[in-house]
Amino acid sequence: MRLAAVIVASALFMQNLDSTVVATALPAMAKVFDVSPVTMNIAITSYLVSLAAFIPASGWVADRYGARSVFRAAIIVFTLASVLCSLSQSLAMLVAARILQGLGGAMMVPVGRLLLLRRVGKANLVAAMSWLTMPALLGPVIGPPVGGFLVTTLSWHWIFDINIPIGIVGVLLVTRFIREDERTDPGQFDFVGQILAGIGMAGLIMGLSSFGRGALPPSEAVALTVMGALGALGYAIHARRHAHPLLDLSLMRIPTFAISVTAGSLFRIGIGAMPFLLPLMLQLGFGFTAFQSGLITFISAAGALVTKPVARPMLQKFGFRSVLSVNAAISAVVLGLSAAFRPDWPIIAIYAVLLIGGVFRSLQFTAYNTIAYADISPERMSGATSFYSTLQQLSITMGVTVGAAALAVSGAIAGKPHPRLTDFSVAFVTVALFMVPAALLALRLPASAGDEMSGHGTSRR
Repeated sequence: MRLAAVIVASALFMQNLDSTVVATALPAMAKVFDVSPVTMNIAITSYLVSLAAFIPASGWVADRYGARSVFRAAIIVFTLASVLCSLSQSLAMLVAARILQGLGGAMMVPVGRLLLLRRVGKANLVAAMSWLTMPALLGPVIGPPVGGFLVTTLSWHWIFDINIPIGIVGVLLVTRFIREDERTDPGQFDFVGQILAGIGMAGLIMGLSSFGRGALPPSEAVALTVMGALGALGYAIHARRHAHPLLDLSLMRIPTFAISVTAGSLFRIGIGAMPFLLPLMLQLGFGFTAFQSGLITFISAAGALVTKPVARPMLQKFGFRSVLSVNAAISAVVLGLSAAFRPDWPIIAIYAVLLIGGVFRSLQFTAYNTIAYADISPERMSGATSFYSTLQQLSITMGVTVGAAALAVSGAIAGKPHPRLTDFSVAFVTVALFMVPAALLALRLPASAGDEMSGHGTSRR
Protein backbone atom coordinates (compact mmCIF):
# COMPACT_ATOMS: atom_id res chain seq x y z
CA MET A 1 0.00 0.00 0.00
CA ARG A 2 2.74 2.46 0.96
CA LEU A 3 4.71 1.82 -2.22
CA ALA A 4 1.67 2.27 -4.46
CA ALA A 5 0.70 5.43 -2.55
CA VAL A 6 4.21 6.90 -2.86
CA ILE A 7 4.34 6.16 -6.61
CA VAL A 8 0.99 7.81 -7.25
CA ALA A 9 1.78 10.71 -4.90
CA SER A 10 5.09 11.40 -6.70
CA ALA A 11 3.31 11.71 -10.04
CA LEU A 12 0.67 13.97 -8.54
CA PHE A 13 3.37 16.10 -6.93
CA MET A 14 4.99 16.59 -10.35
CA GLN A 15 1.67 17.80 -11.73
CA ASN A 16 0.88 20.07 -8.78
CA LEU A 17 4.38 21.55 -8.74
CA ASP A 18 4.30 22.26 -12.47
CA SER A 19 0.92 23.98 -12.29
CA THR A 20 2.32 26.64 -9.94
CA VAL A 21 6.00 26.90 -10.81
CA VAL A 22 5.36 28.37 -14.27
CA ALA A 23 3.99 31.67 -12.94
CA THR A 24 7.38 32.76 -11.59
CA ALA A 25 9.04 32.23 -14.98
CA LEU A 26 6.59 34.26 -17.07
CA PRO A 27 8.61 37.54 -17.13
CA ALA A 28 11.78 35.71 -18.23
CA MET A 29 9.89 33.75 -20.88
CA ALA A 30 8.19 36.92 -22.12
CA LYS A 31 11.59 38.45 -22.91
CA VAL A 32 12.69 35.39 -24.86
CA PHE A 33 9.48 35.21 -26.89
CA ASP A 34 9.34 39.01 -27.30
CA VAL A 35 5.83 39.40 -25.87
CA SER A 36 4.41 41.18 -22.85
CA PRO A 37 4.27 39.39 -19.48
CA VAL A 38 0.48 39.76 -19.53
CA THR A 39 0.33 37.92 -22.85
CA MET A 40 2.37 35.11 -21.33
CA ASN A 41 -0.57 34.32 -19.04
CA ILE A 42 -1.85 32.18 -21.89
CA ALA A 43 0.82 29.66 -20.91
CA ILE A 44 -1.10 29.17 -17.65
CA THR A 45 -4.65 29.42 -18.96
CA SER A 46 -4.04 27.01 -21.86
CA TYR A 47 -2.87 24.37 -19.39
CA LEU A 48 -5.81 24.96 -17.04
CA VAL A 49 -8.33 24.80 -19.87
CA SER A 50 -6.86 21.56 -21.23
CA LEU A 51 -6.77 20.07 -17.74
CA ALA A 52 -10.37 21.02 -17.02
CA ALA A 53 -11.70 19.90 -20.40
CA PHE A 54 -10.27 16.37 -20.27
CA ILE A 55 -10.69 15.44 -16.58
CA PRO A 56 -14.36 14.40 -17.07
CA ALA A 57 -13.30 11.68 -19.55
CA SER A 58 -10.68 10.16 -17.24
CA GLY A 59 -13.01 7.64 -15.59
CA TRP A 60 -14.31 6.22 -18.89
CA VAL A 61 -10.79 6.01 -20.35
CA ALA A 62 -9.50 4.20 -17.24
CA ASP A 63 -12.31 1.62 -17.44
CA ARG A 64 -11.86 1.10 -21.16
CA TYR A 65 -8.07 0.79 -21.31
CA GLY A 66 -7.09 -0.11 -17.73
CA ALA A 67 -6.14 2.31 -14.95
CA ARG A 68 -2.49 1.22 -14.79
CA SER A 69 -1.97 1.59 -18.56
CA VAL A 70 -3.70 5.00 -18.64
CA PHE A 71 -1.80 6.26 -15.59
CA ARG A 72 1.55 5.22 -17.08
CA ALA A 73 0.63 6.73 -20.45
CA ALA A 74 -0.41 9.95 -18.72
CA ILE A 75 3.01 10.23 -17.03
CA ILE A 76 4.69 9.67 -20.41
CA VAL A 77 2.54 12.30 -22.12
CA PHE A 78 3.11 14.80 -19.30
CA THR A 79 6.88 14.21 -19.37
CA LEU A 80 7.17 14.45 -23.18
CA ALA A 81 5.06 17.61 -23.12
CA SER A 82 7.46 19.04 -20.52
CA VAL A 83 10.34 18.37 -22.92
CA LEU A 84 8.45 20.15 -25.71
CA CYS A 85 7.75 23.10 -23.38
CA SER A 86 11.47 23.40 -22.65
CA LEU A 87 12.34 23.23 -26.37
CA SER A 88 9.70 25.79 -27.42
CA GLN A 89 10.99 28.53 -29.69
CA SER A 90 7.79 30.56 -29.81
CA LEU A 91 4.73 31.28 -27.72
CA ALA A 92 2.57 29.22 -30.10
CA MET A 93 4.81 26.17 -29.60
CA LEU A 94 4.70 26.64 -25.84
CA VAL A 95 0.89 26.88 -25.79
CA ALA A 96 0.57 23.71 -27.90
CA ALA A 97 2.93 21.87 -25.55
CA ARG A 98 1.04 23.14 -22.50
CA ILE A 99 -2.25 21.86 -23.93
CA LEU A 100 -0.66 18.44 -24.37
CA GLN A 101 0.69 18.69 -20.83
CA GLY A 102 -2.82 19.46 -19.57
CA LEU A 103 -4.11 16.31 -21.28
CA GLY A 104 -1.50 14.25 -19.43
CA GLY A 105 -2.32 15.93 -16.13
CA ALA A 106 -6.07 15.41 -16.62
CA MET A 107 -5.56 11.66 -16.87
CA MET A 108 -2.81 11.48 -14.22
CA VAL A 109 -4.62 12.96 -11.22
CA PRO A 110 -7.98 11.14 -11.13
CA VAL A 111 -6.65 7.88 -12.59
CA GLY A 112 -3.80 7.84 -10.08
CA ARG A 113 -6.34 8.20 -7.27
CA LEU A 114 -8.43 5.43 -8.87
CA LEU A 115 -5.39 3.13 -8.96
CA LEU A 116 -4.95 3.54 -5.24
CA LEU A 117 -8.62 3.14 -4.40
CA ARG A 118 -8.77 -0.16 -6.25
CA ARG A 119 -5.68 -1.54 -4.52
CA VAL A 120 -6.17 -0.41 -0.95
CA GLY A 121 -8.71 -1.88 1.44
CA LYS A 122 -10.97 0.51 3.32
CA ALA A 123 -9.05 -0.14 6.54
CA ASN A 124 -5.89 1.33 4.96
CA LEU A 125 -7.54 4.07 2.91
CA VAL A 126 -6.94 6.85 5.46
CA ALA A 127 -3.20 6.18 5.47
CA ALA A 128 -3.10 5.99 1.68
CA MET A 129 -5.00 9.26 1.26
CA SER A 130 -2.57 10.96 3.66
CA TRP A 131 0.11 10.41 1.03
CA LEU A 132 -2.08 11.80 -1.75
CA THR A 133 -2.92 14.90 0.27
CA MET A 134 0.69 16.03 0.44
CA PRO A 135 1.22 16.78 -3.28
CA ALA A 136 -1.87 19.01 -3.35
CA LEU A 137 -0.59 21.00 -0.35
CA LEU A 138 3.13 21.03 -1.13
CA GLY A 139 2.93 21.90 -4.84
CA PRO A 140 1.33 25.37 -4.62
CA VAL A 141 3.63 26.35 -1.73
CA ILE A 142 6.92 24.95 -3.04
CA GLY A 143 6.29 25.96 -6.66
CA PRO A 144 6.94 29.73 -6.46
CA PRO A 145 10.27 29.57 -4.55
CA VAL A 146 11.52 26.62 -6.64
CA GLY A 147 10.54 28.41 -9.83
CA GLY A 148 12.18 31.62 -8.70
CA PHE A 149 15.39 29.80 -7.78
CA LEU A 150 15.61 27.93 -11.10
CA VAL A 151 14.88 30.99 -13.21
CA THR A 152 17.32 33.16 -11.26
CA THR A 153 20.25 30.74 -11.07
CA LEU A 154 19.79 28.69 -14.28
CA SER A 155 17.12 29.46 -16.90
CA TRP A 156 13.37 29.18 -17.40
CA HIS A 157 13.83 25.89 -19.29
CA TRP A 158 14.60 24.13 -16.02
CA ILE A 159 11.09 24.58 -14.64
CA PHE A 160 10.06 22.00 -17.25
CA ASP A 161 13.25 19.95 -17.31
CA ILE A 162 12.88 18.97 -13.65
CA ASN A 163 9.87 16.88 -14.67
CA ILE A 164 11.95 14.62 -16.91
CA PRO A 165 13.74 12.51 -14.25
CA ILE A 166 10.59 12.36 -12.11
CA GLY A 167 8.57 11.16 -15.08
CA ILE A 168 11.12 8.51 -16.12
CA VAL A 169 11.35 7.11 -12.59
CA GLY A 170 7.56 7.19 -12.29
CA VAL A 171 7.07 5.14 -15.46
CA LEU A 172 9.64 2.57 -14.32
CA LEU A 173 8.07 2.25 -10.88
CA VAL A 174 4.54 1.87 -12.26
CA THR A 175 5.75 -0.79 -14.70
CA ARG A 176 7.63 -2.70 -12.04
CA PHE A 177 5.43 -2.49 -8.96
CA ILE A 178 1.80 -1.82 -9.96
CA ARG A 179 -0.10 -4.68 -11.56
CA GLU A 180 -2.64 -4.18 -14.31
CA ASP A 181 -6.29 -4.23 -13.25
CA GLU A 182 -9.14 -5.80 -15.11
CA ARG A 183 -10.69 -3.74 -17.87
CA THR A 184 -14.43 -3.23 -17.90
CA ASP A 185 -16.91 -2.20 -20.56
CA PRO A 186 -17.96 1.36 -19.72
CA GLY A 187 -20.36 1.49 -22.65
CA GLN A 188 -20.30 3.89 -25.55
CA PHE A 189 -18.37 7.09 -24.99
CA ASP A 190 -20.58 10.06 -24.20
CA PHE A 191 -19.36 12.50 -26.85
CA VAL A 192 -22.15 15.01 -26.26
CA GLY A 193 -21.42 14.92 -22.55
CA GLN A 194 -17.71 15.43 -23.19
CA ILE A 195 -18.40 18.49 -25.35
CA LEU A 196 -20.81 20.05 -22.85
CA ALA A 197 -18.68 19.21 -19.81
CA GLY A 198 -15.54 20.39 -21.63
CA ILE A 199 -17.16 23.71 -22.55
CA GLY A 200 -18.53 24.10 -19.04
CA MET A 201 -15.29 23.36 -17.24
CA ALA A 202 -13.03 25.20 -19.71
CA GLY A 203 -15.25 28.28 -19.69
CA LEU A 204 -15.58 28.40 -15.92
CA ILE A 205 -11.91 27.71 -15.24
CA MET A 206 -10.65 30.20 -17.84
CA GLY A 207 -13.19 32.88 -16.92
CA LEU A 208 -12.76 32.58 -13.16
CA SER A 209 -8.97 32.35 -13.33
CA SER A 210 -8.91 35.46 -15.55
CA PHE A 211 -10.69 37.44 -12.82
CA GLY A 212 -7.94 36.39 -10.41
CA ARG A 213 -4.93 36.93 -12.63
CA GLY A 214 -6.20 39.82 -14.75
CA ALA A 215 -5.23 37.93 -17.91
CA LEU A 216 -8.30 39.11 -19.85
CA PRO A 217 -10.49 42.22 -19.87
CA PRO A 218 -13.43 41.92 -17.44
CA SER A 219 -15.98 41.72 -20.28
CA GLU A 220 -14.22 38.72 -21.83
CA ALA A 221 -13.82 37.03 -18.45
CA VAL A 222 -17.56 37.47 -17.79
CA ALA A 223 -18.39 36.09 -21.26
CA LEU A 224 -16.26 33.00 -20.67
CA THR A 225 -17.75 32.43 -17.24
CA VAL A 226 -21.29 32.70 -18.62
CA MET A 227 -20.38 30.32 -21.46
CA GLY A 228 -19.01 27.87 -18.91
CA ALA A 229 -22.12 28.14 -16.74
CA LEU A 230 -24.36 27.47 -19.76
CA GLY A 231 -22.21 24.49 -20.74
CA ALA A 232 -22.48 23.10 -17.19
CA LEU A 233 -26.25 23.62 -17.20
CA GLY A 234 -26.51 21.93 -20.59
CA TYR A 235 -24.52 19.00 -19.28
CA ALA A 236 -26.77 18.67 -16.21
CA ILE A 237 -29.83 18.45 -18.47
CA HIS A 238 -28.07 15.99 -20.78
CA ALA A 239 -26.88 13.76 -17.90
CA ARG A 240 -30.42 13.29 -16.61
CA ARG A 241 -31.47 11.84 -19.97
CA HIS A 242 -28.38 9.75 -20.75
CA ALA A 243 -28.12 6.14 -19.61
CA HIS A 244 -24.34 6.32 -19.04
CA PRO A 245 -23.33 9.98 -18.65
CA LEU A 246 -19.67 10.95 -18.59
CA LEU A 247 -20.04 12.50 -15.13
CA ASP A 248 -22.62 10.61 -13.11
CA LEU A 249 -24.60 13.25 -11.21
CA SER A 250 -26.59 10.54 -9.42
CA LEU A 251 -23.50 10.02 -7.24
CA MET A 252 -24.69 13.10 -5.33
CA ARG A 253 -27.50 10.95 -3.90
CA ILE A 254 -24.90 9.15 -1.79
CA PRO A 255 -24.70 11.24 1.43
CA THR A 256 -21.01 10.69 2.23
CA PHE A 257 -19.97 11.53 -1.33
CA ALA A 258 -22.31 14.52 -1.62
CA ILE A 259 -21.19 16.08 1.67
CA SER A 260 -17.53 15.51 0.84
CA VAL A 261 -18.01 17.21 -2.53
CA THR A 262 -20.07 20.20 -1.33
CA ALA A 263 -18.31 20.82 1.98
CA GLY A 264 -14.94 20.07 0.42
CA SER A 265 -15.58 22.57 -2.38
CA LEU A 266 -16.39 25.34 0.09
CA PHE A 267 -13.32 24.46 2.13
CA ARG A 268 -11.10 24.49 -0.97
CA ILE A 269 -12.35 27.94 -1.96
CA GLY A 270 -10.84 29.28 1.26
CA ILE A 271 -7.64 27.27 0.99
CA GLY A 272 -7.31 27.85 -2.77
CA ALA A 273 -6.98 31.58 -2.15
CA MET A 274 -4.05 31.15 0.25
CA PRO A 275 -1.23 30.64 -2.30
CA PHE A 276 -2.55 33.69 -4.18
CA LEU A 277 -3.13 36.12 -1.30
CA LEU A 278 -0.24 35.38 1.07
CA PRO A 279 2.70 35.97 -1.32
CA LEU A 280 1.08 39.18 -2.56
CA MET A 281 0.52 40.39 0.99
CA LEU A 282 4.13 39.69 1.96
CA GLN A 283 5.54 41.35 -1.15
CA LEU A 284 3.20 44.33 -1.58
CA GLY A 285 2.27 44.92 2.05
CA PHE A 286 5.47 43.88 3.85
CA GLY A 287 7.96 44.83 1.14
CA PHE A 288 9.53 41.34 1.01
CA THR A 289 11.18 39.93 -2.09
CA ALA A 290 9.62 37.01 -3.92
CA PHE A 291 12.23 34.68 -2.48
CA GLN A 292 11.69 35.97 1.08
CA SER A 293 7.94 35.49 0.82
CA GLY A 294 8.49 32.02 -0.61
CA LEU A 295 10.53 31.02 2.42
CA ILE A 296 7.67 32.09 4.68
CA THR A 297 4.81 30.52 2.72
CA PHE A 298 6.79 27.29 2.53
CA ILE A 299 6.32 26.65 6.26
CA SER A 300 2.63 25.86 5.81
CA ALA A 301 3.63 22.88 3.66
CA ALA A 302 5.32 21.33 6.68
CA GLY A 303 1.87 20.78 8.13
CA ALA A 304 1.21 18.08 5.54
CA LEU A 305 4.24 16.15 6.75
CA VAL A 306 3.29 16.56 10.40
CA THR A 307 -0.30 15.42 9.85
CA LYS A 308 0.37 12.18 7.95
CA PRO A 309 1.15 9.99 10.97
CA VAL A 310 -1.67 11.45 13.14
CA ALA A 311 -4.55 11.41 10.62
CA ARG A 312 -5.69 7.85 11.29
CA PRO A 313 -5.44 8.07 15.12
CA MET A 314 -7.47 11.30 15.08
CA LEU A 315 -10.17 9.80 12.86
CA GLN A 316 -10.20 6.59 14.87
CA LYS A 317 -10.70 8.44 18.13
CA PHE A 318 -13.24 11.06 17.05
CA GLY A 319 -14.77 9.77 13.78
CA PHE A 320 -15.20 11.54 10.45
CA ARG A 321 -18.19 13.70 11.41
CA SER A 322 -16.53 15.25 14.46
CA VAL A 323 -13.17 15.74 12.76
CA LEU A 324 -14.64 17.30 9.62
CA SER A 325 -16.90 19.72 11.51
CA VAL A 326 -14.54 20.82 14.30
CA ASN A 327 -11.45 20.83 12.09
CA ALA A 328 -13.15 22.96 9.42
CA ALA A 329 -14.12 25.54 12.05
CA ILE A 330 -10.58 25.63 13.46
CA SER A 331 -9.11 25.92 9.95
CA ALA A 332 -11.40 28.86 9.20
CA VAL A 333 -10.29 30.65 12.37
CA VAL A 334 -6.59 30.02 11.66
CA LEU A 335 -6.95 31.23 8.07
CA GLY A 336 -8.76 34.30 9.36
CA LEU A 337 -5.78 35.00 11.64
CA SER A 338 -3.73 35.69 8.52
CA ALA A 339 -5.77 38.88 8.20
CA ALA A 340 -3.99 40.16 11.30
CA PHE A 341 -0.47 39.68 9.90
CA ARG A 342 1.53 42.90 10.02
CA PRO A 343 5.22 43.76 9.42
CA ASP A 344 5.81 44.27 13.14
CA TRP A 345 4.74 40.71 13.95
CA PRO A 346 7.60 38.45 15.11
CA ILE A 347 8.43 36.16 12.22
CA ILE A 348 8.14 33.17 14.54
CA ALA A 349 4.51 34.08 15.23
CA ILE A 350 3.72 34.12 11.50
CA TYR A 351 5.48 30.77 11.14
CA ALA A 352 3.41 29.34 14.00
CA VAL A 353 0.09 30.41 12.47
CA LEU A 354 1.03 29.04 9.05
CA LEU A 355 2.33 25.75 10.47
CA ILE A 356 -0.78 25.20 12.60
CA GLY A 357 -2.97 26.05 9.62
CA GLY A 358 -1.08 23.55 7.48
CA VAL A 359 -1.62 20.79 10.04
CA PHE A 360 -5.40 21.27 10.25
CA ARG A 361 -5.69 21.82 6.50
CA SER A 362 -3.88 18.58 5.70
CA LEU A 363 -6.03 16.59 8.13
CA GLN A 364 -9.18 18.04 6.59
CA PHE A 365 -8.17 17.15 3.03
CA THR A 366 -7.24 13.62 4.09
CA ALA A 367 -10.67 13.20 5.68
CA TYR A 368 -12.54 14.64 2.68
CA ASN A 369 -10.59 12.55 0.18
CA THR A 370 -11.32 9.39 2.17
CA ILE A 371 -14.96 9.75 3.24
CA ALA A 372 -15.93 10.58 -0.35
CA TYR A 373 -15.44 6.92 -1.30
CA ALA A 374 -16.80 5.29 1.86
CA ASP A 375 -20.04 4.15 0.23
CA ILE A 376 -19.02 4.02 -3.44
CA SER A 377 -19.38 0.57 -5.01
CA PRO A 378 -16.39 -0.77 -7.00
CA GLU A 379 -18.18 -0.48 -10.35
CA ARG A 380 -18.84 3.25 -9.76
CA MET A 381 -15.40 4.10 -8.43
CA SER A 382 -13.97 5.38 -11.74
CA GLY A 383 -16.95 7.70 -12.25
CA ALA A 384 -16.63 8.97 -8.69
CA THR A 385 -12.93 9.83 -9.08
CA SER A 386 -13.46 11.80 -12.30
CA PHE A 387 -16.46 13.64 -10.83
CA TYR A 388 -14.59 14.43 -7.61
CA SER A 389 -11.48 15.63 -9.46
CA THR A 390 -13.56 17.84 -11.76
CA LEU A 391 -15.21 19.74 -8.91
CA GLN A 392 -11.96 19.82 -6.95
CA GLN A 393 -10.22 21.66 -9.80
CA LEU A 394 -13.11 24.10 -10.14
CA SER A 395 -13.29 24.95 -6.42
CA ILE A 396 -9.56 25.68 -6.19
CA THR A 397 -9.85 28.07 -9.13
CA MET A 398 -12.82 29.75 -7.46
CA GLY A 399 -10.65 30.34 -4.40
CA VAL A 400 -8.31 32.57 -6.40
CA THR A 401 -11.29 34.36 -7.93
CA VAL A 402 -13.00 35.03 -4.60
CA GLY A 403 -9.73 36.22 -3.03
CA ALA A 404 -8.97 38.54 -5.95
CA ALA A 405 -12.53 39.89 -5.99
CA ALA A 406 -12.49 40.65 -2.27
CA LEU A 407 -9.13 42.39 -2.69
CA ALA A 408 -10.39 44.48 -5.61
CA VAL A 409 -13.70 45.44 -3.96
CA SER A 410 -12.01 46.49 -0.74
CA GLY A 411 -9.54 48.64 -2.67
CA ALA A 412 -12.29 50.17 -4.81
CA ILE A 413 -14.35 51.12 -1.74
CA ALA A 414 -11.30 52.84 -0.24
CA GLY A 415 -10.55 54.49 -3.57
CA LYS A 416 -7.00 53.15 -3.67
CA PRO A 417 -5.48 51.84 -6.94
CA HIS A 418 -3.13 49.41 -5.21
CA PRO A 419 -3.94 46.87 -2.48
CA ARG A 420 -3.16 47.88 1.10
CA LEU A 421 -2.69 45.66 4.12
CA THR A 422 -6.27 46.34 5.20
CA ASP A 423 -7.49 45.13 1.79
CA PHE A 424 -5.62 41.86 2.28
CA SER A 425 -7.21 41.55 5.70
CA VAL A 426 -10.66 41.87 4.16
CA ALA A 427 -9.78 39.26 1.54
CA PHE A 428 -8.52 36.74 4.12
CA VAL A 429 -11.62 37.14 6.27
CA THR A 430 -13.85 36.75 3.20
CA VAL A 431 -12.33 33.46 2.05
CA ALA A 432 -12.25 32.16 5.64
CA LEU A 433 -16.01 32.74 5.90
CA PHE A 434 -16.53 30.39 2.95
CA MET A 435 -15.15 27.59 5.11
CA VAL A 436 -17.71 28.04 7.90
CA PRO A 437 -20.60 26.30 6.04
CA ALA A 438 -18.25 23.34 5.45
CA ALA A 439 -18.22 22.77 9.22
CA LEU A 440 -22.01 22.87 9.39
CA LEU A 441 -22.47 20.52 6.43
CA ALA A 442 -20.24 17.91 8.06
CA LEU A 443 -22.72 17.67 10.93
CA ARG A 444 -25.19 16.12 8.49
CA LEU A 445 -23.03 13.02 8.27
CA PRO A 446 -24.21 9.98 10.25
CA ALA A 447 -22.21 9.47 13.44
CA SER A 448 -21.00 6.13 12.06
CA ALA A 449 -19.95 7.49 8.65
CA GLY A 450 -16.63 6.04 7.54
CA ASP A 451 -16.17 3.87 10.65
CA GLU A 452 -15.02 0.95 8.48
CA MET A 453 -12.13 3.08 7.25
CA SER A 454 -11.23 4.91 10.45
CA GLY A 455 -11.88 2.14 12.96
CA HIS A 456 -13.92 4.62 15.03
CA GLY A 457 -16.69 2.15 15.79
CA THR A 458 -14.14 -0.40 16.95
CA SER A 459 -12.57 2.11 19.35
CA ARG A 460 -15.99 2.85 20.89
CA ARG A 461 -16.63 -0.82 21.50
